[in-house]
Amino acid sequence: MVMEVLATKLFVPSPRPQAISRPRLVGRLTAALQAGRRLTLVSAPAGFGKTALFAEWIAQLRRQEPGMRVAWLSLEDSDNDPVRFLTYLAAALHHADPDVGPEEHDVRSSAEAALTALINDMSRGARPMILFLDDFQVIENPSVRDAVVFLLDHLPPTTHVALASRSDPLLPVARLRAGGDLTELRAADLRFTPDEAAAFLNGVTGLALTREDVAALETRTEGWIAGLQLAALSLRDSPDVPAFIDAFTGSNRFVIDYLTEEVLRHAPLHVREFLLQTAILDRLSGPLCDAVTGQTDSTQMLESLERANLFIVPLDDSRQWYRYHHLFADVLRSRLLARGPGESAELHTLASEWYETNGSPDEAVRHAFEAADFPRAARVVETTIPGVRRSRQDATLLGWLARLPEDAQKRRPVLRVFSAWSSLVAGDLASADRRLTEAERLLAGDGDGTAPRHDSEPGEELLALPVTIALYRASLALAKGDQPGMTLHARRALDAAGPEDHLGRGAAAGMVGIALWADGDLEAAVIAFGNSAKSLQAAGNLTDALSTTMVIADMLLPLGRLREAQTLYEAALQQSIEQCNGGQPTADLHAGISEMYRERNDLATARSHLAASTDLGDTALSHEHRYRWFVAMAGVQEADGEPDLALESLARAEEVYRRGFFPDVRPIGALRARILITQGRLPEARAWVDEQGLAFTDTPDYLREFGHVTLARLLIAEHAVTPLGRSLDNAQELLGRLAASAERGGRMGSLSEIRVLQALAFHAQGETARALAPLERALAQAEPEGGFRLFIHEGAPMLALLRAAAGAGIRPEYVRRLSQALRDTAPALASEYPAEALSERELHVLRLLATGLSGPEIARELYVSLNTMRTHTKHIYVKLEVSSRASAVRRAEALGLI
Repeated sequence: MVMEVLATKLFVPSPRPQAISRPRLVGRLTAALQAGRRLTLVSAPAGFGKTALFAEWIAQLRRQEPGMRVAWLSLEDSDNDPVRFLTYLAAALHHADPDVGPEEHDVRSSAEAALTALINDMSRGARPMILFLDDFQVIENPSVRDAVVFLLDHLPPTTHVALASRSDPLLPVARLRAGGDLTELRAADLRFTPDEAAAFLNGVTGLALTREDVAALETRTEGWIAGLQLAALSLRDSPDVPAFIDAFTGSNRFVIDYLTEEVLRHAPLHVREFLLQTAILDRLSGPLCDAVTGQTDSTQMLESLERANLFIVPLDDSRQWYRYHHLFADVLRSRLLARGPGESAELHTLASEWYETNGSPDEAVRHAFEAADFPRAARVVETTIPGVRRSRQDATLLGWLARLPEDAQKRRPVLRVFSAWSSLVAGDLASADRRLTEAERLLAGDGDGTAPRHDSEPGEELLALPVTIALYRASLALAKGDQPGMTLHARRALDAAGPEDHLGRGAAAGMVGIALWADGDLEAAVIAFGNSAKSLQAAGNLTDALSTTMVIADMLLPLGRLREAQTLYEAALQQSIEQCNGGQPTADLHAGISEMYRERNDLATARSHLAASTDLGDTALSHEHRYRWFVAMAGVQEADGEPDLALESLARAEEVYRRGFFPDVRPIGALRARILITQGRLPEARAWVDEQGLAFTDTPDYLREFGHVTLARLLIAEHAVTPLGRSLDNAQELLGRLAASAERGGRMGSLSEIRVLQALAFHAQGETARALAPLERALAQAEPEGGFRLFIHEGAPMLALLRAAAGAGIRPEYVRRLSQALRDTAPALASEYPAEALSERELHVLRLLATGLSGPEIARELYVSLNTMRTHTKHIYVKLEVSSRASAVRRAEALGLI
């Protein structure tokens, strides 16, 4: 993984030596685990012993089941970045089992793909596993919560999840509870009973309290463990125990304030100072505390605090890292702030410096923000950007940029550019434009006379800034609908990218490809996206490189290069299966290649690829390409004669469709309209056409070509309902312009469909002879590519045209195969033709007529006289409505009889 993982977050806590055993609670947890429930939720405010309970449970499970795999993840605010969360989740699982979540799993592609790979890994293990997520209350990002829900919904039977949270998490708790998949422990369950309170106060702390004193303390604290612990510390030096117990009452907040004050009052001055100064730290180590306090004995101090049981928790077995109990830390911080904000800010700055020096830039940034030292924060953020971007922690970077004041960014061109990116993400195009302009002026030295800030040697982001600016300019132009501007800036990005800047060249080539695609220059766009894929692969971004396959295939089909598209898919799919461990983009590629097989009328293989995509997991498909699966399924369902199911699939496709950078050249609405046309639901199809503002008088535009072809289909269908109108004339007028435009653009696949519709329009006008010319050209284009659905989708009118084509000797073998496929697809069509009228003897004669044998030779083959053979031949001519041997053979081939 690209992002460095902090090992202390994965430390599995051990029971404290003096902890009170809680067998009644551990028993409940174990019973729930044995019952096969998915989730254990321990929800209670701070100080109720949630983590300690889990530590005791883990210790018992390891004694009872030595093979139990235990994964632990301590959560914090920064884990609200989805990529960071998934990185740590994978690391925790990998720490528990080296066969789960190995390094090659790329969590940056998408949450669903990463989780699918992790779940598949967990499923292969026979030993049980428990995943503990501590402090889940910090998780507020919906994307992270969705990832946890996905994990819970797809847990292998050997895996259990346990959450500790100060508040109920926004998870489907009610659904899990109703399904018997949830075990819950709450504050009322966790409170110390009177016996547990007595055991703790007298047995662990060494106090000699009476039963009445214990009962009074238990009542005052309501069994709250942290309150009892603080009370015990305070009572050590109290001369009058009953008076002390009577002195406090009220809420937990009051108790913690009161008792902490008692603890601090009795601690030596140097200990109090150490506690206050280090309270700003989430994690404590000797060197870090030395840097913050200016002392040199912090390691010994931390060890003594642990021995004194002063609310300090070890984070590793070697006792190098610790943390304060959360409530204790909160009180210490409030005491520190009460002495003035300056001291706290200074301490945070010292912590930021230490973290920066010791290779933890994200912590350095956090402490700089806490110190309100925005110049330092800006500098560290700028140096951190390359790593954050490589690990795709976009949410983290966006959060930092949002907190940085404009003044802290204004002399830093890198921050200006990425602030422009944050504006683009938010849809604030004006701010994005302004910030890019400011960055350009800084780079050119045309600002207010002061040079841009470069605190050290120019970093990789600064060196790549011209490429980045051009890419964002291209994105901005795309968002504004400025096609020429997008092309201009995309080419500038490509020109500015150095030969080794593979990521920049890949992104720039992709932008150029999008611009060419939208402009209808598909040949050049295919080359551009091919270059993009090569650069992305050279940059190590295999997922995105393979994902370009879908985009290139989308252009190869209108170019008429079906075989090339299928070959490209097959190679990409094989590479993805071998190197991407399932998930993305494997699922996307399965869905895409299924459309290639559907075009060849191999519906069984098309369905098998859709099933293979589904088998990878419900959300193994990417957000951007997820809709493709439903579109592909709709195509198979329509080919199977199930248009209503196809419409349902298209409705689902519309729900999950996400508009991205790519032009929408085959709108889902147009696909739906085409099915409605075949169903005879013409008013509904007409409503979509009118909504899109499509008219037969429009000037051809590649971006609307698919919609205009759909309109032509509608006009031909409307003629069947109202034959006296001008629908066919309008259709032919539109198709003529579309054909000329497609031919100019080299879009031979689009041209083939247009010519098929021209042939159908002529046929509808009763001009079958004129229909054969465009049909022959469409057949000539489609035959080498192995296309079938283009023709057999048209039903009975196409079968009639193919019959005429067979009689004219056009592409006899291909026509025969298409006719047979049509008859197999729609058996009802066979009754419209005289094939069933031929006797078995006549069929035998017909097959011999198709050979090179002469009449007498055929008669000898049949053991009949020449006159009898001629009689059979005449009957065949009548039934096939032909007048010659050659015509009979061609007609029979068209009908699939030979």
